[in-house]
Amino acid sequence: MKVLQLPQLVRHGPFQNYPCRYSSHVSFVSLNASGYPTKDIKSNNNDDLIQSLCRGGNLKQAVQLLCCEPNPTKKTFELLINSCIEQNSLSDGVDVHHRLVGSGLDQDPYLATKLINMYCDLGSVDHACKVFDETREKTIFVWNAIFRALAMASRGEDLLVLYGQMNWIGIPSNRFTYTYVLKACVVSELSICPLRKGKEIHAHILRHGYEGHVHVMTTLLDVYARFGYVSYASSVFGAMPDKNIVSWSAMIACYAKNEMPMKALELFQIMMLEACDTVPNPITMVSVLQACASLAALEHGKLVHAYVLRRGLDSTLPVLNTLITMYGRCGEISTGQRVFDYMKKRDVISWNSLISIYGMHGLGKKAIQIFENMINRGVSPSYITFITVLCACSHAGLVEEAKILFESMLNKYRIHPRMEHYACMVDILGRANRLDEAIELIQNMDFKPGPTVWGSLLGSCRIHCNVELAERASAMLFELEPKNAGNYVLLSHIYAKSRMWNDVRRVRKQLESRGLQKIPSCSWIEVKRKIYSLVSIEEYNPQIEELCAFLITLLTEIKNQGYVPQTNVVTYDLDEEEKERIVLGHSGKLAVAFGLINTSKGEIIRISNNLRLCEDCHAFMKFVSKFTNREILLRDVNRFHCFKDGVCSCGDYW
Repeated sequence: MKVLQLPQLVRHGPFQNYPCRYSSHVSFVSLNASGYPTKDIKSNNNDDLIQSLCRGGNLKQAVQLLCCEPNPTKKTFELLINSCIEQNSLSDGVDVHHRLVGSGLDQDPYLATKLINMYCDLGSVDHACKVFDETREKTIFVWNAIFRALAMASRGEDLLVLYGQMNWIGIPSNRFTYTYVLKACVVSELSICPLRKGKEIHAHILRHGYEGHVHVMTTLLDVYARFGYVSYASSVFGAMPDKNIVSWSAMIACYAKNEMPMKALELFQIMMLEACDTVPNPITMVSVLQACASLAALEHGKLVHAYVLRRGLDSTLPVLNTLITMYGRCGEISTGQRVFDYMKKRDVISWNSLISIYGMHGLGKKAIQIFENMINRGVSPSYITFITVLCACSHAGLVEEAKILFESMLNKYRIHPRMEHYACMVDILGRANRLDEAIELIQNMDFKPGPTVWGSLLGSCRIHCNVELAERASAMLFELEPKNAGNYVLLSHIYAKSRMWNDVRRVRKQLESRGLQKIPSCSWIEVKRKIYSLVSIEEYNPQIEELCAFLITLLTEIKNQGYVPQTNVVTYDLDEEEKERIVLGHSGKLAVAFGLINTSKGEIIRISNNLRLCEDCHAFMKFVSKFTNREILLRDVNRFHCFKDGVCSCGDYW
């Protein structure tokens, strides 16, 4: 049966008589003065006409005609529900639902599933729950539909409660069930430990034989990765009999986002060599570029960029945005700017990326200029935009500019400041030794200050050696983050600077009694397209003896140039000679020595470090850059330092 669509049928105006062709005859539908069908139509024609109107995109007329059809078919309701989704019409969806209840077909599991999915897609999870509650014959498809709706509405707790009920009545799960249930662990904060819940669902998956299903296991892997359980994610990945590009990408992203960038690059190389049928997609390349950025691995980044161009992925916005960040974090601002200029289409993330790379290099005024250009181009800033531009002000010491930007967030752009924005402002004021203003800002916050705010204050106390305020900030941090060893270490550094050795020992005992360990300083350097990692105590590097001998010689030379080791960064009450030995073994110095030995004259030495650069390493590298006539580009956890001719680009403000 062929039904002509509305545009071909209209005669003499928008709503005249509709000719409806059936197998061997043509009938005409009469319309009233409002242009809608009258109610004296034969019902055997109405059902087909409603379907025809739905297919032609005339939802309103189809819903109006529905009241004239005493016995709509399942197919008609299916088309009506689909049309409501396509035209994003919740009101029509509710009308169709009411008519469905009146017809008695609301208990059909297929239509109940369609209804729940419709309400989910139209953003009304409460309506979806009502349909679910009123459906008596609940199949796995009905359960999965409500799981999907709750997952999309970030109601993870409710989803898991329903999942427990489904298991209790003995309905077996399928792969879609496990996918939605696993997503429930990450879409909202759970009152129970996410690792515990993830392992519980993992056990269900194994018990019911879904360990070989690539989609289910990839989702499980992603759950572990989201919460930083890298070892569990790695175990799931390693046990998967079949892997697709989504699986590989999820594991690469897991390493890249959990401070294991070398692992991410190693896995990418394995994928390219061993999984010949697996073709990287834009999501893969974003994670690989993020890993290159973390390591300041410029040569690796350039190779990845070349691959992106060959594969035609350079038109993908997230890839281009990540390229901007990668080049900026590798010290190549101009190349990052060229990528931005090349882009035919930009979003707010593109602008944020550009602002960020200028900010991390201490070019705060340039970052503000880019922010203003973005506004002038009609691009609305996001809350992340303000984080990046405020961070740029922090690195450049632009206090007044930052205060104006902070005030404009709510007054001009209607963006309510979040915890991160307050943390930035506390950092800006604290670095400028305006600690009283920083405290006042904290006291006037609309919500309780969190770890990022108190952490910013504690960091400022370290710079200015303010013991009293440091004790206040650390007390809050110990309560909010009892397992964060960095807060104890930072307080001990402040005590050590003030030569309060009893307090240093007390904090160290607290650290040990809680079973916490200091994060070791690690530096990475790329030489001849190979990436090397060095830690402060390096026992396995075959060049360690050569590095130490070289450093001792170098130390003697720069001491003659005026370098004095800043041993006050050592938190142990030792003699000066022992302190000098300790600071000489810092990972940043080992990386510089490795670079000087293994690179050619004139080649820039690029290093990245996982912690804030200490005062002694900063002074050391200034002298080394002048003595060796080499440029040293080092990125620590906060910003870039470009050492050249005995001067650092940060102006000793970091």
